[in-house]
Order: sequence, then C-alpha cells, then structure tokens
Amino acid sequence: MDETPRRPVQMVFGKIDDIASRVAAAVDGARRFLFAAQEPEGYWSGELEADTTLESDYILLHTLLGTRDEVRLQKAAREILRHQNEDGGWPIYHGGPSNVSATVKAYFGLKLTGYKADDPILVRARECIESLGGVTAVNTFTKIYLCFLGQYDYDAVPAIPPEIVLFPNWFWFNIYEISSWSRGILVPLSIAYAKKPFKKIPDEMGIDELFPAGRHNTDLHLKWSEKLISWRNFFLVLDRLTHWFERVHVRPLRSIALKKAEKWMLERMEMSDGLAAIYPAIMNSIIALRCLGYSTDDPQVIRAIDEFEALGIEEEETFRMLPCKSPVWDTAYAAFALGEAGVPPTDPRMVVVGEWLLQKQVTHKGDWAVKVKNTPPAGWYFEFNNEFYPDVDDTAMVALGLSKIQVPNERYQHESVQRAIDWIFAMQCKNGGWASFDKDNDKMVFQNIPFADHNAMLDPATVDITGRILECLASYGYTQNDSRVKRAIEFLKREQESDGSWFGRWGVNYIYGTMLVLRGLEAMGVDNHEPCVQQAAEWLRMYQNPDGGWGESCMSYDEPTTKGIGTSTPSQTAWAIMGLLSAGDTRSDAVARGVAHLLRTQRKDGGWDEPEYTGTGFPRVFYLAYHLYRAYFPLIALTAYGKTVSSERLQADSLLT
Repeated sequence: MDETPRRPVQMVFGKIDDIASRVAAAVDGARRFLFAAQEPEGYWSGELEADTTLESDYILLHTLLGTRDEVRLQKAAREILRHQNEDGGWPIYHGGPSNVSATVKAYFGLKLTGYKADDPILVRARECIESLGGVTAVNTFTKIYLCFLGQYDYDAVPAIPPEIVLFPNWFWFNIYEISSWSRGILVPLSIAYAKKPFKKIPDEMGIDELFPAGRHNTDLHLKWSEKLISWRNFFLVLDRLTHWFERVHVRPLRSIALKKAEKWMLERMEMSDGLAAIYPAIMNSIIALRCLGYSTDDPQVIRAIDEFEALGIEEEETFRMLPCKSPVWDTAYAAFALGEAGVPPTDPRMVVVGEWLLQKQVTHKGDWAVKVKNTPPAGWYFEFNNEFYPDVDDTAMVALGLSKIQVPNERYQHESVQRAIDWIFAMQCKNGGWASFDKDNDKMVFQNIPFADHNAMLDPATVDITGRILECLASYGYTQNDSRVKRAIEFLKREQESDGSWFGRWGVNYIYGTMLVLRGLEAMGVDNHEPCVQQAAEWLRMYQNPDGGWGESCMSYDEPTTKGIGTSTPSQTAWAIMGLLSAGDTRSDAVARGVAHLLRTQRKDGGWDEPEYTGTGFPRVFYLAYHLYRAYFPLIALTAYGKTVSSERLQADSLLT
C-alpha cells in the first residue's frame, strides 16, 4: 500500500486551471523547439558530446599518418585546453575528476601541437599525472597509441594477436563472445599490434619527462594479481607467452590471421559510415589499412578517412570530434515525444519522419546472426548507416516512435514493425532480459583479459533495455500472458537493487534504469501497488534535490554511495517524473515540485540547458552528452503530467456538476 504523504498539487502551483495552462504552454514551447531542430529530410541528429580523448587521438592519428593540418590541430588543442581541470588534469565527463588516460592523452596531444614541457599548463598536468599513478596507469588503448609514436614499449602492452579471428565460433573464446564494439575496435587494432607501426617524432614532442626514472628504468608491464590462482594471472600468463612467441618469431598462422582480419574488417566497412560507425573503430581501421600497405590515396583509406573527418565539428576557434552520430536514436525519441504531446500521426512533419525511419531498417544479416540463426534481419541501428550492427534498444525505440506515426503505406509500416518485433524476441537472452547488440554475450570471465580494461568487453542483458522493450511490446498489444514477457518481468524483478532502484547501463544511472523499468512494468499492466514498484518510487522521491529537480553524476558508476546524487538536470528530472508517474504517483509534492523545476528552467525558445553528461558509453570509462536529451525527455514528462492534470480537472468538473 502506498502511504506516501501527499499535498494537493495546488499547494505547489495554485489552481488546477493555472497548472494546466502553464504545463500546456511549456509543452507547446518544447514541441516548437523540437520541430525547429528537425532536418528537411525529416530526421533529428543532435550533437553527441564526449571527452577530450577524441581530440587528442585526432592529433595523434594525423601525426602518425603524416597528414597534419596545422591550423585544425591548433584548434583541437584549444578545445582540449578548454576542458582542463583546476588540478591540471582532464576529466571524462563534465565536472568530473581528472582521469589518468584522458590526461596523458591530452598532455601528449598538446606536446604534438607545439607545447613545451616547461609550459605552466603542462607542468600542472604532469603533477596531476604523477598523482594519478603515472603513465603506466593508463589503459591498454592509450598505451598502444603511445607505442605508435615511440612513447611506450610494444613488449609491455597487452598482446592483441590477430590470430584471435581464427578461433572457430564454437570455441570457448572467439570474437563473437565479446561485445560488438570491442570487435570493431580490437580486430583492426590486432592488425596494428602485429605490424607494430612506428613513426619517429622530434624529441621535444615526446613525453619522456612523464617517466621520472626514465622509460627504460620503469616497469611498464601489467601487475600480477596478489591472488596466485586467479583469472587475471591465468590471462597474464597467456599474455606473456604470446609476447615470447612474438619475440622468437614463432607465428605460423600470422599471415592467415592477417588476411582473415583484413577481410573481416573490409566486409564490415561496407554499408556503414566506417567500421562499426564509431570513432575508435574507424580510427583503428585507418591505421590497420596503412599497416597492411594500403596507400593514403587508396579508395578504402580515402573512404575511411572521409568517414572519420565527418565526425568533426570545426568552428572559428576550436575543433572537436563526435564519437559517432545518433540520428536514428534521436529521431525515434523525438517522434515518440511529439506523438505523446499530441502531434497527429498524419501530420506531414511526422509522416516524413516515419518514411525516413522505415528506409533505415536493416535488410542484411550482421554479426548478431552468428548466434541468432534462421531469423530474418529487421532491426534498426543508431547512426546514419551501420548495416552490420543493428541494436535491440534502437529497434524498440523506433517501433515506439512509429506507433505515433501513420505513413500512407500502412501495410508496409505494419509489416516492418512486426518483423522488428519478431527479431527482438529472437534476441531475448536466456535470463529473460535483452542486451544491446548480441544475445547471451555474458561470459564474465573475459573481463579479466589484459586488453579488456576499457570495461566494456561484454554485452550482457540490462534492465534499461528490457524495460524499454516491454513498453514497446505493450504498445503493440503484447501482454503478461505472453511467456516471453513473463520471463522479462521476472528478470527485472531479480535485478532490482536492495534499495529499490535499478542500474542504468546506457544512461546515468540509477535514475535512468529505474525510470525505464517502471515504464515497462506500467505498460505491461503490473500492479503499481506491488512492493518492487513502490520501493522504486520511494527511492526516486528520496533523491529529489532541494530545487525540485533530480540529478545524478557519472561518479555513481565508480562510487555507489553517490547514486542518485548530482546537480539537477532537465533530462534526469524528466526521468524521475516519468518514473514516478508510471508508479502511480500522480499527485505527490515530489512530482509537482519536479514539474515546477522544469517549468522554471525552460528557456524562452522552449529548450533547456544541460552541460552535464547523462548518457553512458562504457561505465567508468566513456560518457556522453546527448544534446537533444534536454529537449525530448522534458517534453515527454510534461506531457504525461499534463494529461494527469487534465484528468483531475475533468474529475473535479464532474464532481461540481
């Protein structure tokens, strides 16, 4: 039984009519803001902001390739400097603590653009790096990139032998037992590891000063686990053996492996905006092609570089890179928000959205088909083109967006969505949940592999994706009577944290996960008086900020005691409101104050400001700021609340009559 103390909403806002008019005006402004951001072709694609490692790597790549544009590199350096922390380091999200890998990359990037070691900026950065454990504390990808320009030793980095592509699919470890993004990053990187590219740079551009005892007097190797019998030590033994075989040139399958890795990579560069359509995979593919002997004027290299450069945003003073583009995701969410907000499904602006989304549906089998056989392709991807890598989350969101649209060819739309739903069901994991790109990609032991320190080696089922899928399925008539739905609900209940929240894998963090689970459970008709629902609602209410909003920092992935804590943001405030409304909390002071916060912080143009990162790439390693999250999530929340207020007004009118 929900015993939450409630105050009439009028105590926060005033009369019900005033509430309704203020919310309606905010919804109208948000609608107009979103439509103003729509591209002529019908889609939306907000900027996807990430940390400065992208600009640092950009500088490194063009130095390695010998294709430096000095003006642009100076702009990239200014962008890096713009984000330096007071302690001299660089964070991986807005307002976050300095991160050793990001700081070493920024330091090296600045040196490659002409900054000297005695520059006060670099002196502060050097002190920060030392306090964070020094260069040897950076992650594997950073170490390998340093090797390319002679600043680290290949023998000391975790081995990524290309022979891994030769392991058959039935073998305990093969490339399809790791996440799709790891595949796209590691296969070309394994080519680079095998070829060991090296470009000499002037001594003044190097980072020898980051090794106080000298690089050759510093132990650069990974440390053994104190627990003698452990998976980490097991994989480190394999790593050292691999390095030994490299040194004595015992590599009987190397040429075969390189050919297969090259073929695998080139195949997946087709029908895609570069390999996997994400920054690190595209960058690594360019390096791999050059290592294999492709010239800079080869069509494959030119195309890969063009896709890489297309991720750049050049302004008068600065240059920054996107990790990828998010048009399908943004378009699906914008369409859903606008449909919820009352835009008719046959509105021409919505129809063009539907037709654009339908043409993006995947028609070829990709990596997912290795484990999901005899299922026709039907999903959607995240970017403009990424045929090999549709994902379940995007597919469910597109289906939700299309539920608010009616294109002229209704039969084609219906058949497309039904194929997508069939594909989603085929991707359901054994535990009842859904992952993003693959099925049952959850052998946790592989997280101990030395080169797996990007903290995203696997793609297990998550509650946030599963909650969204339940909401999607419910919108197309599926109910708890379906055995597959029952398994998904059981998965969600098992995964609930002891305090009532749910972990958010793809959004920051527990507020995101909790909201999506509550929306999925509500859509499937789960009684909102169930303990799991009311406990989650109480958790959300407990973490409301004094200003009425909600916020949660990316720090909650590192430090559980910070969960639910952070500066109020429009997107996270909207998530909390959406979660509470889904839990049946329509009249509490918490909801009213959250709505008041959104109304108070809305700009005159109908949008909101949000410098904080509320999107998650890899927990603890890579975070994102979706620039349109601050637009469509508040619109969804305010619309849902407005419908609640309208319902209460109708009830009040009926009582008066």
